[in-house]
Amino acid sequence: MAKLTKTSVFKAQGPKVETQMDKTTRVVRKMADEEAEQRQVKIDRLRNARLEREANTPAKPSR
Repeated sequence: MAKLTKTSVFKAQGPKVETQMDKTTRVVRKMADEEAEQRQVKIDRLRNARLEREANTPAKPSR
């Protein structure tokens, strides 16, 4: 068995190189997050408009 020393066991790791797949994944996740954020803003805007419209509409008389 090889002799273990501090330098052979705990080697300093260099910075991880980003692969092409990592870049693609990062870009796609960013795009998906931005789209989700825009969708949520639109949903909130439409919900607020609907609630405001319902609040300003007089109730229909029931028969």
